[in-house]
Amino acid sequence: MSPLDLYRAIARRHAAPDARVWLDATLDGLRSPLDHGAFGVAYASAGRRLGEAPVAALAAERAALAATGLTAPAGRPAADVGRMALLVAAVGLVPAGEQAAFVDRAYRRGAGRERHAVLAALPALPAAERFVATAVEACRTNVQSEFEAIACDNPYPARHFAEPQFNQLVLKALFIGVPLGRVVGLEVRVGPELRRMVEAFACERRAAGRPVPDDVALVARDASARA
Repeated sequence: MSPLDLYRAIARRHAAPDARVWLDATLDGLRSPLDHGAFGVAYASAGRRLGEAPVAALAAERAALAATGLTAPAGRPAADVGRMALLVAAVGLVPAGEQAAFVDRAYRRGAGRERHAVLAALPALPAAERFVATAVEACRTNVQSEFEAIACDNPYPARHFAEPQFNQLVLKALFIGVPLGRVVGLEVRVGPELRRMVEAFACERRAAGRPVPDDVALVARDASARA
């Protein structure tokens, strides 16, 4: 099954019968050229239609997503997963040269969980490296839940961020208390510069008499920084 089919199946399983009918009709009704207005209405309506019940993927769904390098949307509201399916489907109906701008608009025009769903769906989009600008912009947010949507349980940053971008994401996670254990691919992306930055962060915190997060041990090599 494709990521679109898997997201659709997960959202449907956690939705009420009338919401399943709505999701199927909406996804099946998407056509090329994409009706951007209709898509926007459907994307915004997903919260009301599909609800906030947290989803749980089946073992087969988790395995199928993992086989394509994706993580299962465990714990996300059904509406988020429905939006992820809608976005993946819609992107495929937009000309390739317009897809990056389309995704960026969906993110910037969204609110709250609408933005979260865009960020969660980025790894499943075709030629996903084209959407780095949107993901990096999300890292600048002051809304912690939005930052977590790109930084936590999301393989996109480790896969597509340049070293400075990834390092800044990790450092911001430490500053605002986001668990580094939820940063997918951290162990692969740790390099000398990130290690230096995290060790300096830990030393500054200690010198100021402030607690050092246990998470620094996932990056720092210097035992004094980890202590």
